[in-house]
Amino acid sequence: MTTHTVLIIGAFVMLGPFVWEVLTSLKTFSETTHVPLTFLPGSWQWSNYSQVFDVLPFGQMLLNSVGMTIGRTVGQLVFSSLAAYAFARLRFRGSNLLFSLFLSVLMVPGLLFLIPQYVIIQNLGWLNSLQGLTVPGMFSAFGTFLLRQFFLALPKDVEEAARLDGANPLRVFWHIALPLARPGLLALTILTALWSWNDLMYPLVISTDPAQMTVSAGLATLQGEHKTDYSLLMAGSIMATAPMIITFVLLQRHFIRGIAFTGSKG
Repeated sequence: MTTHTVLIIGAFVMLGPFVWEVLTSLKTFSETTHVPLTFLPGSWQWSNYSQVFDVLPFGQMLLNSVGMTIGRTVGQLVFSSLAAYAFARLRFRGSNLLFSLFLSVLMVPGLLFLIPQYVIIQNLGWLNSLQGLTVPGMFSAFGTFLLRQFFLALPKDVEEAARLDGANPLRVFWHIALPLARPGLLALTILTALWSWNDLMYPLVISTDPAQMTVSAGLATLQGEHKTDYSLLMAGSIMATAPMIITFVLLQRHFIRGIAFTGSKG
């Protein structure tokens, strides 16, 4: 009983900011800045949601976020799975050293890569473009490490039987390893999608044209230096987070199972 009580209290604490966000999105600007704070709106301003599309090219920003998220996720699944299988199953000189170098990237703060990435994207002429937002996020050391754990846990007998039948390493990878590593692929898909959708700093630096910004970067421009319309900001934030919340709710069973499986194998 005590455990359930603590979990219920924790759930209410976690839901509190989301409830306040929804209520704030339905208030007038004066109500959001009124002291003392008002909990419920005096009149429900549903028009705040439509005004977001008048202030920002919100529809185009959503499309940019969707395109970037899909591109990064597909890239992570392709490149990280290939690298992970090579480190887990193929034996070549220096593989352990090379994998250690891959993991060392995880110890470096991501902000340190921001300026070199900007210079590279600028030299390629990819500023304010979808490929500039997508390509740097199509591979990660974390994705490689995650999938490597799955490939290490796969039974070697099946792969050896396939090789005896004449299958080359690429065919073994495509027809045997990938289907068996489906929980890991699903986990990486969800993690990459959430990370890409919520990414703020990199898109904010790469994109200066509002029509080429992602929704996270676009919402950041609503926060002024001296005045911020919190009702519009909260309305846009709810519309921006809704797709990821729905995706997580639909795939949470696969996500939890994939992460749990990864943590128990190695």
